[in-house]
Amino acid sequence: MFYTNILWVPDMTTAVLDSNAGSLILSRPGTDDPNLRAWSAADELLLHEAWGRLEVAPGSRVLVVDDQYGALTLGLSRFAPDVVADGAQLNDAIAVNAKQNPGSTAPEQINSWLQPPDNAYDLILLRIPREADYLSWLLRWANGALKPDGTILAAGMIKHLPDRSVDVFAGAVEVRHVSRAVKKARMMTCGRGEATLGGWPGTWKGYKLERGLEGRDVRVDAMPAVFAREKLDIGTRLMLPHLKSALKPFGAGARVLDLACGNGVLGLSALAIQPEIEITFSDVSSQAILSARQNTEAAFSDAKALFAHADGLSGDKGPFELILLNPPFHEGGVVGDHIALRLFEQASQCLSETGRLIMVGNRHLGYHHSLQRFFPHVRQLDASPKFVVFEAWG
Repeated sequence: MFYTNILWVPDMTTAVLDSNAGSLILSRPGTDDPNLRAWSAADELLLHEAWGRLEVAPGSRVLVVDDQYGALTLGLSRFAPDVVADGAQLNDAIAVNAKQNPGSTAPEQINSWLQPPDNAYDLILLRIPREADYLSWLLRWANGALKPDGTILAAGMIKHLPDRSVDVFAGAVEVRHVSRAVKKARMMTCGRGEATLGGWPGTWKGYKLERGLEGRDVRVDAMPAVFAREKLDIGTRLMLPHLKSALKPFGAGARVLDLACGNGVLGLSALAIQPEIEITFSDVSSQAILSARQNTEAAFSDAKALFAHADGLSGDKGPFELILLNPPFHEGGVVGDHIALRLFEQASQCLSETGRLIMVGNRHLGYHHSLQRFFPHVRQLDASPKFVVFEAWG
């Protein structure tokens, strides 16, 4: 088993962020929608406050957590911050944006939760996630990474703050100040709290599949940043019965990809049906990869399984005989089909000549027409009021 990071730089939007570091030219890989910027007002709040603190204490050890497209990392490059992010898209974004800003220096390494940094920090900058459990996890992790007199600056767009966020902060850290709303964003200034990850029950949550996997009693667990970690989502439930017929033509050694794998339930189901396949689990989230790995090792310890922490996949991967996909339809606060379209294009380039894509998606997004842009043949396998299952091939 191994992990890999994959660079993929498709269409992007570019704009200029004016900050204490000067003007930063920032691109957002993965979309050409001019309305989608590579930073938010929450990033501006964090940069302004961090610069004010670091200019009077330039030797401070700084950590940036879950920067999205490099605004925080490059905006603070003068202070050489360490960086850790759950999402692999940051690797691609910084590779692009560092070249566009010669005055900024990209970090030597971008960490993920596969290999988090283990230093002690004076200042931690944190983008507040939408998920309350992930926020709780991050704050508890940050307590362990923060010096006793250190500071956490956490900011997010008000409409995207998770429910109970005030209670989450109060239960994990010392809240020192809550900013006024600025451009619909808000920032929390916090000191180190007593809460840690040791013994905290929220790190892993999961469920048992109702009928098991081909007679197996399998539990599927996941970390806080993973989609649908506490119950099987209804789209995947609709897709699962079609895996047996999809795998029937393939024998031992067939290459199968669980793309945007989450907790790995699709790939695990494929292993239960055909244990001799070579299965690759790929996801933009490092916590998803950790979850898929744990579940695979628990249920199929002898499986030939590979794990890729990547924002999609590149054209030189594969070929795969079968790609399984339940594409995400939101990225942060942005809802749409832009992620799915990119994954469809990449999947079409990574299938074998006889390969198939089996995917499930929200009915209202009209994936039948989207798939036809990249695949000569598209067939509907199943449908419910909310979801549709398709098979596509070249």
